[in-house]
Amino acid sequence: MRVRPRPAARSSAGVRFSDFFAGADALRAVAQSGLRPANARLIDADEARVTGAGDGSAALLVLGFEAADENVVPVGELTDRALMLCREHGGAWEEGAVRRPRAAEEGARDGGDAVGAWRDAFLRAPYLRDLAVALGLLTETFESAITWERFAAFREQVVAAASEAAGPGARVTCRITHVYPDGPAPYFTVMVPARRGEEVEQWAQIKRAASDAILAAGGTITHHHSVGRDHRPWYDRQRPDVFAAALRAAKAAVDPRGLLNPGVLLDV
Repeated sequence: MRVRPRPAARSSAGVRFSDFFAGADALRAVAQSGLRPANARLIDADEARVTGAGDGSAALLVLGFEAADENVVPVGELTDRALMLCREHGGAWEEGAVRRPRAAEEGARDGGDAVGAWRDAFLRAPYLRDLAVALGLLTETFESAITWERFAAFREQVVAAASEAAGPGARVTCRITHVYPDGPAPYFTVMVPARRGEEVEQWAQIKRAASDAILAAGGTITHHHSVGRDHRPWYDRQRPDVFAAALRAAKAAVDPRGLLNPGVLLDV
């Protein structure tokens, strides 16, 4: 765990791309530039429309920089440099979609623009999921990680598999939630009319198809959501035997009775 001073200044921007993969190329350039944004998310056009952050014609890249001391980390200059990289890849923005350096307490939750609309929808989503099921809409999310050069094919294969498994009326969206110099962490959302009385079976069918597609396309079975029992069958297929042996030996040393999360990563 690392303790940091609270940010004293923030700067943010919302950039639109007519092509989702052009946005991914821009995000790759930012991730490999050393600028180290505090927030970098690429939202596809369909999710932007569903969340009220757009009209469905463009993907939205959300960028944010923050610093405890702007004299040390000039967040405004970093934002301008990131925007230059975005422009080189076809990104466009309105000046009103850029928040120049300001005190962190001022307008911490920007509203009334695309970035604010998406943020508000993002924060509400977990609270609406159970209500959506009650109203007949099944929603599920899953995430992965992949290297940059394989991302485009990966995204297409996973979206196609999840859409086919979900069936008629399904909508599958994708956003990039985390970025690294090596690659992105794509995060998928499935929305489909629920089959009354068969919601669990319906969820399992989508989960299997999506997870199989993730491994087949070369991605990890999970990213920031960790493994857990739902992912265990695919984790066993992905995990090298040598790593499993090392993990089993470490667990035997620190948890010889198998009391901690038994059966999650290894059989007891």
